[in-house]
Amino acid sequence: MTHATPKKLGAPKPVAPKPALRRFHQASWDEPVIFELSSAGQRGVLPPEPEAAIVEAAGDVFDNVPAGLKRKTAPALPEMSQIHVLRHYMRMSQENLGVDLNIDIGQGTCTMKYSPKVNDQLARSHKLSELHPLQPLSTVQGILEVMYSLEGMLKEISGMDRVTLQPGAGSAAIYANVAMIRAYHESRGEGAKRTEVITSSFSHPSNAAAAKVAGYKIITLPPDADGYPDFEALKAAVSERTAALLITNPEDTGIFNPRIVEFVELVHKAGGLCSYDQANANGLLGITRARDAGFDVCHFNLHKTFSTPHGCGGPAAGACGVTKELAPFLPTPTVEFDGTSYYLDYNRPQSVGKTRPWYGVTANILKAYAWIMSLGADGLREVSEIAVLNNNYLLNKVLQIRGASAPYAKGKRRIEQVRYSWEQLTDDTGVHSEEIGFRAADFGTHYWTSHHPFVVPEPMTLEPTESYSMEDLDEYLTILKHIADEAYTNPEIIHTAPHNSTVHKIDQESFDDPDAWAVTWRAYKRKLKK
Repeated sequence: MTHATPKKLGAPKPVAPKPALRRFHQASWDEPVIFELSSAGQRGVLPPEPEAAIVEAAGDVFDNVPAGLKRKTAPALPEMSQIHVLRHYMRMSQENLGVDLNIDIGQGTCTMKYSPKVNDQLARSHKLSELHPLQPLSTVQGILEVMYSLEGMLKEISGMDRVTLQPGAGSAAIYANVAMIRAYHESRGEGAKRTEVITSSFSHPSNAAAAKVAGYKIITLPPDADGYPDFEALKAAVSERTAALLITNPEDTGIFNPRIVEFVELVHKAGGLCSYDQANANGLLGITRARDAGFDVCHFNLHKTFSTPHGCGGPAAGACGVTKELAPFLPTPTVEFDGTSYYLDYNRPQSVGKTRPWYGVTANILKAYAWIMSLGADGLREVSEIAVLNNNYLLNKVLQIRGASAPYAKGKRRIEQVRYSWEQLTDDTGVHSEEIGFRAADFGTHYWTSHHPFVVPEPMTLEPTESYSMEDLDEYLTILKHIADEAYTNPEIIHTAPHNSTVHKIDQESFDDPDAWAVTWRAYKRKLKK
């Protein structure tokens, strides 16, 4: 019996390098909205008729529905077979970009991180999906324990004494905070006097919006020369009329305000409260807490920092934390534990009431709970450390691209994101930031400018999170550099972009014209008749 002589192992065979720019061409369908695909009489599911015995026992199930709630005509729902519904949504999905398809770091302020698919499986389990909010509490002890435990984790992360998970989104959480602040001042007989809320230019716009909706006058602090909220402007703004300071830190520039404790103390001296917008705490976990800076109220977006899918603005989930002084005003009900069982407490006479019909977005609450449990305290801090490292790596590399800059705090590091500027590139080439976004779509990736109005000229806001590798960041940087080079050598290809994507250009003037909006199908049909 003979044996083949083994070949000597030499140097590993060289691997072909990944192309500098991936070839990309997105599927494009002339796809109508689903209502236009409707065909009378088609059905996706034909439920069986109820058995005679069930009909006899149940009677007319609509007898107890008040007449004013009964439709006079059937709802105008699309009528389609299963295969046509499937084709429609498959086509729509092919025209999307997202974190599961591309490098999605161009969504600064929104923390578009990877969300573990195992957590989706948890949320899809019948043990959660078939629960009903009106079930007896004895039958939902498991999910109530998850809620109670998650609140405890967020108390530790924020330093606050109580947390509610009831708000359905970040903006709803800000509004809940404003409502609690108002209730606190009213309980002290100062509600009518404290009519002003202070925020800053680079804090999330929802802070000003929520307070304005609640009836407050808004005072906005401008940035100083380094991009920090102007402390002298705060001194001038604070008075006996101040209800609260609503502020983000780091702000949307990614710059952390090192004087935040002084801001809080100044407002407190005037009798106002301070609310910390920690919607995006991706660079803060395990490093600093709202309570450490003296804040009275804070909120998180579970669909940002805590890795529940953002879902294009929903389904979202907000979490509000408060000190014990504001705990009586928390939305009702609260989740409590008596040592034996979990229950919902509605007996809260000073509560601001409900902020949504049921208690929180339960699927997202479960996903956030699972994400935190899988990481533990050390893992949460590592998330922040990697997010900050990735962001500053990106910052260093972007500043080497011709035409790009990072206004404010020159030479200093940023936290989890940066608001860049293409002002120099625009002055040199006539190419605008939004056009760069259209061209980026030609390479299958996403790009974001900033909230309007553009305080930073020709803005670009990037946030790499902890989810992306150095290779991912380098690939994204290669795309940005390629587009910047095109701006200087062939600007027309950017002006006419996109070429390979379904992204379409929007008439910017229509943003300020309500007559041009149609956010529902019925609104669209009504406007067609005008």
